Amino acid sequence: MYYRFFAGIALFLIIAPTAYAIDIDQPDVDAFIESMVNEHDFDRDDLVRILGQAEVKDSILEKISKPAEKTLTWAEYRPIFMTSERVQAGAKFWRENQESLENISSSTGVPSEIIVGIIGVETYYGRITGGHRVLDALATLAFHYPPRAKFFRRELEEFLLLVREEEMQATDAFGSYAGAMGRPQFMPSSYRAYAVDSTGDGKRDIWNNWTDVAGSVANYFVRHGWTTGEEVTTQATLSSRFRGPPPDNTLAANETVSSLSQSGVMFSTSLSSDSKGQLVTLEGANGTEHWIGFHNFFVITRYNHSVMYALAVHQLGQEIALEIVHDES
Repeated sequence: MYYRFFAGIALFLIIAPTAYAIDIDQPDVDAFIESMVNEHDFDRDDLVRILGQAEVKDSILEKISKPAEKTLTWAEYRPIFMTSERVQAGAKFWRENQESLENISSSTGVPSEIIVGIIGVETYYGRITGGHRVLDALATLAFHYPPRAKFFRRELEEFLLLVREEEMQATDAFGSYAGAMGRPQFMPSSYRAYAVDSTGDGKRDIWNNWTDVAGSVANYFVRHGWTTGEEVTTQATLSSRFRGPPPDNTLAANETVSSLSQSGVMFSTSLSSDSKGQLVTLEGANGTEHWIGFHNFFVITRYNHSVMYALAVHQLGQEIALEIVHDES
């Protein structure tokens, strides 16, 4: 919004976000339709009708260009999620769904606090699931965001397949600016691959059924290699033996407990010396923080490719678990 003064009167001019219908005749849109017809036996007229309802939105392009995980420091990122209100909301969610959470955790090996932490970070327990039509988000990014067009065209393909399989209306699904859907914020490919029917009602409902949501989150981690009972992370310090600046943060554990210790990184763990680990360095509110991410830490980054995200999930889950223990004591 901006304003101008005219004859002593402040005139406020509101600039509305730009949105316009997708161009069905655009060469890459036409090629996409052709591939869906040939590879998945879609009806061309139906696809033209569906995609013709999609809107390209500048607001989506603006948001995708500056995700919080890439623009904020840990000192700025952590307070978004680590609030007393969110911890209390997570504890309430845990109490209300305790039986299903315990059953899912027992059958999958994924702790309840990790499941609860994910849902808390992703959608604040269903409060914030996104206000964009998934069709608009994916069409905008598939055909008007060259840096990741290939990825989002694949997700648009997955979404259209999902709509057909689940007998959904393409225009009814709402989610994030990137096309993530439902309470666990699954991309369409993740929905098709990892969503599960945990209630046995024949539906994989990640919008309304908390048991399906929790089961789907746990299944996601199982399928990405979660190790039952293994630590996630521990805080570390650098001794005088450590040489050079800390390595850049990565999304994989390339070291071991032994190699990290030998290099001068000090931390405590019950894991064996050959267990995988990696030094993570973040700028926190009180200065530089060092953490060791173990295998399960990097499994969490498969959900969102960010070490800050993984640490926020872990810490939120831990705080909520402490709240539950306090209630029971």
